[in-house]
Amino acid sequence: MDTLSLPHQSQRLSPTVTDLFWGFFTLGLTGFGGVLPLARRMVVEKRQWLSGEEFSELLGLCQFLPGGNIINMSVAIGLRFQGVAGALAALFGLIAAPTAVVIAMGIFYDQFHDNPYVTHMFAGLAAAAAGLLISMAIKIVMPLRKRPVAIAVAVLCFIAIAVLKLPLLPTMLVLSPISILATWRLEA
Repeated sequence: MDTLSLPHQSQRLSPTVTDLFWGFFTLGLTGFGGVLPLARRMVVEKRQWLSGEEFSELLGLCQFLPGGNIINMSVAIGLRFQGVAGALAALFGLIAAPTAVVIAMGIFYDQFHDNPYVTHMFAGLAAAAAGLLISMAIKIVMPLRKRPVAIAVAVLCFIAIAVLKLPLLPTMLVLSPISILATWRLEA
């Protein structure tokens, strides 16, 4: 097989700061709800900035870090190729379009919030967002259905936050060690 057909790290061209901005700008503009699959396609398949293995390793690190995975991924990829300038370009590229849309919608709502059509439109958007959230929750819970301890901790967390209105951080600080310990004891 010809070595040119498979791009290795040494054969790949590093993206410029401009490439990073426009690549992640496109993701931010086209993605709704979750752009991780689109990010993989862009970074690995289309632009070949990383191999599939490199992307997976970087994603594992980004999932460990606090914050959104795709935000962390944009910063990590930008930093890897162009340092701080690349990290900033990728981050701003990713968040520029969604930020502009949210600001525009806020201005629109501020001007026309008394209009019943606008009220209905935003109620519909809220319902769609709630549907996406419920769908994601179901997708997260489905693999846990064979692990009663995990379901019990999830239910406790829901009760603590949604029903009892306890703050998230203290709830997580109490339930996370309990979950880890219970899982560790059952699997040991």
